Amino acid sequence: MEEKQFSLRKRIKHFKLSKAIIPNSFTAGNLLSGFVSILLASDGNYRLAAIFIMVGAIFDAVDGMVARLVGTSSEFGVELDSLADVVTFGVAPGFLIYHTYLHQLGTWGILVAACLPVFGAFRLARFNIQVEDVNVKIDFRGLPIPTSAIIIASMVLSYFNESQFNETLTIIIVPTVIILSLLMVSNVRYDSLAHLGKKPRKLKIIYFVIFILLLLFGTLTINEVLLFIFGAFALYGVIKQLYIFAFPSAAKEQEEGE
Repeated sequence: MEEKQFSLRKRIKHFKLSKAIIPNSFTAGNLLSGFVSILLASDGNYRLAAIFIMVGAIFDAVDGMVARLVGTSSEFGVELDSLADVVTFGVAPGFLIYHTYLHQLGTWGILVAACLPVFGAFRLARFNIQVEDVNVKIDFRGLPIPTSAIIIASMVLSYFNESQFNETLTIIIVPTVIILSLLMVSNVRYDSLAHLGKKPRKLKIIYFVIFILLLLFGTLTINEVLLFIFGAFALYGVIKQLYIFAFPSAAKEQEEGE
């Protein structure tokens, strides 16, 4: 009897490990997208490099959703996802913005570009040690690293033509990179897609599909839509934090009401 129970537990464990291949494959797609983006940027294909960062964001959004749907969320998946994110949303956008603009600033350009992968890695490390339940991720402390990467990639897609950025944009590139980097390691709180966990499954799926469609629309049309959407999201967190700081009692009542 005990042998049968042991065999059953072993088969169940093996089945869970087999199912884990599905979301982990999407995570691998995220990592591969980041690697390809770096290769393209090194060859001067900057716009295509930016598109592959977007593709990585789609893989990143899908893998978490799939992991929850098939019930294979795990610490291994969290760690693997973070490793992929450092490459695709830290190294790749830093490499891209350096080659498109920051290389003109010499050593200072290198230091500014390095802020994206370095601060992004700190942000992910902090997130990983704070995750108590891999199935419950209510909100983020600090700007999510994919948001930062999408903003940088959107800037390249929207305003980089042939060999240079639009002159009106160049004055904000350095401040933008620094602000995004600091927001990633800040205590500013941002709601995650997992915050939809309290809502009906059908509604969650609708929101998720809308999110993916926005990414695809912004990537395929190559315009400012994603820059505005994710820039507004980054700004929303700052405004929300200022509101909490200015009206702590009102913010607390609102949080308890939710």
